[in-house]
Amino acid sequence: MRKQAGTTGLLLGTLLLGSVSTAAQARPTAGNIPIETYRMDNGLRVILSQDRSTPVVAVNVWYDVGSRNERAGRTGFAHLFEHMMFQGSGNVAKTEHLQLIERAGGSMNGTTSADRTNYFQTLPANRLNLGLWLEADRMRSLDITAENLKNQQEVVKEERRLRIDNSPYGSSSLAAAYEVPYNSETCFAYGHTVIGSMQDLNAAELSDVRDFFSTYYAPNNATLTVVGDFDIAQARQLIQEYFGDIRRGTPPAPVQCERPFSHLPVRRTIEDRNANLPALFASYGMPDAASPDVYALSLLGDILGSGESSRLHQRLVKQERAALQVQTGADIRRGPGLFTAFALPNQGVPVDRVEALINEEIEKVRRNGVTADELNKAKSRYRARTIFGRQTTLGKAEALQYFAHYHGDPAAYQAVFDRYMAVTRDDIRRVANQYLTQQNRALVLTQPAAKASNQE
Repeated sequence: MRKQAGTTGLLLGTLLLGSVSTAAQARPTAGNIPIETYRMDNGLRVILSQDRSTPVVAVNVWYDVGSRNERAGRTGFAHLFEHMMFQGSGNVAKTEHLQLIERAGGSMNGTTSADRTNYFQTLPANRLNLGLWLEADRMRSLDITAENLKNQQEVVKEERRLRIDNSPYGSSSLAAAYEVPYNSETCFAYGHTVIGSMQDLNAAELSDVRDFFSTYYAPNNATLTVVGDFDIAQARQLIQEYFGDIRRGTPPAPVQCERPFSHLPVRRTIEDRNANLPALFASYGMPDAASPDVYALSLLGDILGSGESSRLHQRLVKQERAALQVQTGADIRRGPGLFTAFALPNQGVPVDRVEALINEEIEKVRRNGVTADELNKAKSRYRARTIFGRQTTLGKAEALQYFAHYHGDPAAYQAVFDRYMAVTRDDIRRVANQYLTQQNRALVLTQPAAKASNQE
């Protein structure tokens, strides 16, 4: 399955739109999405959104579990369990879920992050019943066996070798995104990687899997979203028929995270036998998705380091020719997030030189702010990503799930959009001064193995 484990959150959309004056336009909107929500007796939250424009339907399930719900000694378990969900259930043989979807003309996948695990399929409209039945069957009766666990442990370990251990900058990117910026003693929930360690993957036992399933894969810990060309009454009837008799579970323990950035600043050098050039990863502590500051930080990430017209690309890549690549972005999480920067120095350029240039550009924003054109352009890019991201039934389903989980209400899409559009230049300068300080930074420097200094 396609995974999100180990991503650094640095990559943003690259739609280049001309700068526009939002004051000269009518009030922009995020588009009208019809929504019907309800909660079943067993606790399953259901979100329905009818869209008759194309004869397809998306069946999308988010479970309120990610790596933030893991405990020490069992890291990587949420991601491992995602693999287990494709090993068959009471009425579906191993890998048959995928086969049935493809034979019906559909597509499917699942991903894991720190904050949630999702499973989704897009089907022809007349096969809505298949998608609902498949998701209900594995929620009710996942085939949890020692053989399946052993098999998937090996699959995930090989995935880690391929994408992390044997990939240039793999270990340092994970360290920058999870391990180094967070105080793992007070905020273990976010202070470890999504994919987990080899030691913890090996330590997983069958009893762990069964406990994990009964705790986190219960209907009262899940949200089912259906978007597309379907009849509301018929969908409600099918959902009741397939999901109604699944027993609710004991509510999971709340996630604990205190003083996540109390150990900053941190500077660490990691040697990488797979890297040919040094690299710089900077992570600044920032608040969670509920904070109004995340909107200004997100737009600032776009202005500083998203695309060839961004400040850092123009300065480091175009003018100084000090870097081959530079990116910044706000990694917004349900818990404390990170404002991240990544730079790959040009050959022969010391990484300290790249660090100094990035510091200079951030200081310019802290001192002088950004221009009206820069802010309007960032808002235009956000608006475009929002609109384009909801052109498919699956994109719309994912958006509704996101707002339900990160903002408590699937209908929050308009309010959040409005908050992005309301960000001012003063907001940008304020958050830059509040969060983008060297005292609030974890700096991870990658050095090719032959040149590593092994310093902390």
